[in-house]
This record gives sequence, C-alpha cells and structure tokens, in this order.
Amino acid sequence: MDFTFSDSELRFQDDVKNFLRKHLPSDYSDKSFIGDITQEQKLEIASSLRKLLSERNWLTLAWPEKYGGLDAGYIKQMLYREATAYESMPVGSTMGVDWVGPAIMLFGDEEQKAKYLPLISNGTDQWCTLYSEPGSGSDLASLQTRAVRDGDEWVINGSKIWTSGGHTSNMGWLAARTDPNAAKHRGISTFVVDMNTPGIEVRPLVNMVNEHNFNEVFFEDVRIPDSNLVGDENRGWYQVATALDYERSGVATYAEGKRNLERLVNVTKEDTGILKQNPASRYELADRWVELQVGYNVAYRIPFLQASGQTPNHEASISKLYGSELTQRIAQTGLKLLGMEAQVTSGSPHAKLGGAIAKTYLSSVSATIAAGTSEVQRNIIAQRGLDMPRG
Repeated sequence: MDFTFSDSELRFQDDVKNFLRKHLPSDYSDKSFIGDITQEQKLEIASSLRKLLSERNWLTLAWPEKYGGLDAGYIKQMLYREATAYESMPVGSTMGVDWVGPAIMLFGDEEQKAKYLPLISNGTDQWCTLYSEPGSGSDLASLQTRAVRDGDEWVINGSKIWTSGGHTSNMGWLAARTDPNAAKHRGISTFVVDMNTPGIEVRPLVNMVNEHNFNEVFFEDVRIPDSNLVGDENRGWYQVATALDYERSGVATYAEGKRNLERLVNVTKEDTGILKQNPASRYELADRWVELQVGYNVAYRIPFLQASGQTPNHEASISKLYGSELTQRIAQTGLKLLGMEAQVTSGSPHAKLGGAIAKTYLSSVSATIAAGTSEVQRNIIAQRGLDMPRG
C-alpha cells in the first residue's frame, strides 16, 4: 500500500503544525512530559484551544458539514491526530466527537441531532462514556446497570467504573440493560445523561502515578426523560459497535512514542557517559525506532482502507495491540538506558528528565488493558483476521 498524501492533505498537515506552534504554550509538550504543568492549567489551556479549534471546525473534522464538521475524511483526521498527539495537545475528552456524535447522527431523531450535535462540534459539551462496570469490562455485554421505564421516564440504578473524565464532563453516554430476560447482547439500550442529574455520584479513582483521570460513577434512582433514549430500545449493543467505525488508526500512540524516543536519544547525546556505561542500549534504541516505523505503517493503513470504502476491524485491533505493547517497551528501554536514576520520581534533584521516565513506565502498565485488553485484541485478530474458530 502506497501511503502517499495528496497536496491538499499535506497543506492541511502544515496548517495543523502552524496552529500548534502559534497557540500552544512554548515547550508545552516537554513541560507536560516532566509534570511541570498542573491538571488545572491543562484544563484551562484545553478550554481555550477547543474554542479556537471549533472556529475552524477541526474538533469535528470528519463529521458532515451539516452537523458542524468539514467532511474531511479519514486521512486528514489521522494527520490531525498524529500532529496533536506529538505535541501532547490538551483538548479534554474527545468521546463526544469520536462516538457519541456519530451514534446520534446514525440512530438519533432530528430533535436529538439538533440538541446535542452543535454543542459537541463547538466544544461546549464534554462527554464521558459510561460502559465498564466492576464485573463487566472486556465482556461488556454482561453489564448489569438497569434502566427501567416508568411512564415517560427511565429510572437508572447501578454503577460504572474506569470512567475517564467523569469528573470534568457535563454529559454522559450510557449503556444500560433494559431487558434482563433477553440474551445479553439484545437487552441493552443507549442513553444520553446529564451528569448533573440528581442521584448521580462521581467518585475519583487516583492511579499509581497520582493522577486523577478515572472515576467510579453511581446511579441511584436516577430519572431521565424517555427522549434521552437514543435509537431503538434493546438495540444499544449494535449501535455502540457501529458508532465505533470511525478513524481508529491508533496513530496517536505512535506519535507519542516517537516523541518519547526522541527525548531518550537527546539525553544520550547530552550525557555521552550513558552509552559508554551500557553500549548495548544503542541497539535497543534502534530496535524501538524500527518497531515505531512498523507501527506507523500499521496505523496509516487503516484510514487508507477506510478511505477506499473498506471497514478495518482486525486491522484496528492489530494497531491497538502493537501500539500498547510498544508503549511498554519504550518505557522499559528508558529505565534501562538511564539506570537507577530513571526510577526516581519528580521532586528529587537526582531524577532524570524530572522523573518523567518513572511516570511514563508506571503509566504504561495499563496500556495493554485500557481501551480493550491485549487478550481481547488477539481474539479479534484470530477470529476476524485469520478466520480461526472460537476456542
């Protein structure tokens, strides 16, 4: 496959890079990497950038123009994500753009489209995804949060976990069981939920690098209007699966990995003693760089397939699996390269790169779990890519 970009795509790529140079604070990516920017500062910058991006319709690049997008296509969307991920650009949650908006376009009624889509495309509403539960992660179809019809309302009870951005989102995209007697894939419906609705409680889950991104969300007799049901009742599972068929290259993972590898290479140039102490590290860095180029080829292939009318399914799983494990290998290489000082966290005068390597390593542990475990990805690749039977 020839990954050649058109003149229009290359001009757009330059436009995105120029935008980032103009509107991101100087050295933002490096400061973010070493933890020199607080969460509050990131949220403030993200709010400002969303306004600027929405004025260009860049928040919703691939959306149809009638819904506030540019109908730009998968390849431009991929180039945008590559450039912004490389610079660690903060914009807040992209869930509204990535799957809530597309789901409402496909399955919502005209009133829902008019109500929700403009507030996503202009960056006003921030969405979280209410899928995973304490007993339903990889096997999402086993979820037990209940939505029971009561006249013109639905009453919701249950809990969700690992809700990214639940504490900063004003809207939620909920999957709940509406028919407990149906087969598990056939009794689920999807709803939009105002996160300020009485009965919703959001509790923080602080991870092992002391960051608050995840949350538990509890629903106790939460009442929402019937108009919040999106699509057909009990067809939510299929709507969730269909709405995920947007740009899924995973290129952001490789862009972030590239930036981190460049940082490690620069450290070895500044401190020549590192490679003298461990000459084999030079080859390990080279291995990571070769693997990164392989990952880019995997990621680029996906939007090119989509642009030709094909639906990459196992290809997206390959990119996710490979990228997750490469993220961990890059972090491990950083620890080996910089030695014991790389394990020192921020705040110590002995910490290499401000303690960023230790933080990156700890963060990478969850890479093969978040957004679909490696085991699930391998099953998808085996069954849908290699036509192997279920075990």
